[in-house]
Amino acid sequence: MGNQTIWFKRAPRIVATSSVAGPKECQGIVGRYVERALSDDMFGESTFEKAECKMLSTVIDGAIANAGLRRDEVDMIVSGDLLNQIISASFAARDFSVPFLGVYGACSTMAESLAVAAAFIDGGFCKNIVAATGSHFASAERQYRYPLELGCTRPPQSQWTVTAAGGALLSAKGDGVKITAATLGKVVDFGVTDVNNMGAAMAPAACDTILAHFRGTGEEAEDYDLIVTGDLGALGSRILKDLTWEKGLDISKNHVDCGEIVYNVIEDEFQGGSGAGCSAVVLASYLYKKLMTGSLRRILFVATGALLSTVSSGQGESIPCIAHAVVLQR
Repeated sequence: MGNQTIWFKRAPRIVATSSVAGPKECQGIVGRYVERALSDDMFGESTFEKAECKMLSTVIDGAIANAGLRRDEVDMIVSGDLLNQIISASFAARDFSVPFLGVYGACSTMAESLAVAAAFIDGGFCKNIVAATGSHFASAERQYRYPLELGCTRPPQSQWTVTAAGGALLSAKGDGVKITAATLGKVVDFGVTDVNNMGAAMAPAACDTILAHFRGTGEEAEDYDLIVTGDLGALGSRILKDLTWEKGLDISKNHVDCGEIVYNVIEDEFQGGSGAGCSAVVLASYLYKKLMTGSLRRILFVATGALLSTVSSGQGESIPCIAHAVVLQR
């Protein structure tokens, strides 16, 4: 449908999820829905990177167990994270004797993982696939910005990288949430160079993908209970609604952002949450349970990602961004 949207004829479904979140994240609404709430963001490990890897392993194993399957019944793991060479996902996958596809879309990785997994199942190549993504505040900060030991002041436009992970078990059959379509995003760069202003950088990419989705499907915003973006935060969400309004699409009535959901009751997180684990944990806990209970019927899940690195930023490059969308339907 169009040149960016794929329609899944067999409608692969998410039959189980698993989620884990850090102590700060569990103070918000996610804490009431997450499967495992951590009391220590080190997760019993010696480094933040090892903790992030352990979170991913936990949700992969959890999704498999919650689906009532064994590891040897899983055909593939599709996963990624924010660290160099996606080491959290790769190191987690080494504990599973399962084929692994490592994907990277920055904070859009959960939607990308779901789209890739759904395509393999819809094509008849696999029966059961785990899609999983995670992030950790401390590992991401020194990956993209500054070591925590420097104690740098956070500007008001910044977001807080979510310490969390979410996993979903996709299957060719069973009772669950159907993935009926996916819209693959294009790289969009509006010239933003501020590494602390992720919302402004990613909002144009979210707008581009959402517009492409509605052009390709012929649907309207009212056809969805929610249009959920990944981690634009409060500022990015406002920019997105302005951008879509200028293009003739009003999403103000049913748009929510995972970055705002995670920290909705915490006052010191500035614009809200970000990170690959942000949209992953909200989807695997809050949104999935709302869909399964019938509180939500149909959502457009649009995860966004900033495709920068410390090298590109240090060389004065602007921040190219991307957004991928999947249709989730009960």
